Amino acid sequence: MAKPIPSAIDPTTLLSLAQAVMRADRFPQMASIDQDQPRLRPVSPVKTDGFTIYVANLRAYHKTQEIAANPKVELCYVDDGHNQVRVTGVAEVVTERALLEAIWETNPLLRQYLGTLDNPDLIVYRVLPHRVRYMQEWALEYYEVPLENNRSSGDD
Repeated sequence: MAKPIPSAIDPTTLLSLAQAVMRADRFPQMASIDQDQPRLRPVSPVKTDGFTIYVANLRAYHKTQEIAANPKVELCYVDDGHNQVRVTGVAEVVTERALLEAIWETNPLLRQYLGTLDNPDLIVYRVLPHRVRYMQEWALEYYEVPLENNRSSGDD
């Protein structure tokens, strides 16, 4: 089998390429640290604003303690073409009531499962990006995606 040759990437398209991968992957993987052991699990973002990602969580989940001890996380999105986006950042608990209400109203599964926004089991994390990288399948090279203009018009 011949080695695939990746097509060249125009740096001006990195933002749109990265956002397309993120839209295509409904269940990205999120890595956190459990003492000295990395942990990886699929998550279902409840809101995406550019490269700022919001993830709902239950207080009883082990990642709650992991993130409390070390809020550094990374999300990895992969599309059907094996292109990937890695969002490296810091997770913080969302406390703004208006934002929580907006997330709650647009997520019927949260409402069905938890019953009320004031359910004490619910935590919503906001992952603030520090670095975003894009890799085209077979390129074996990451491209830095500019974080300025972090917000996009196609937000969830």
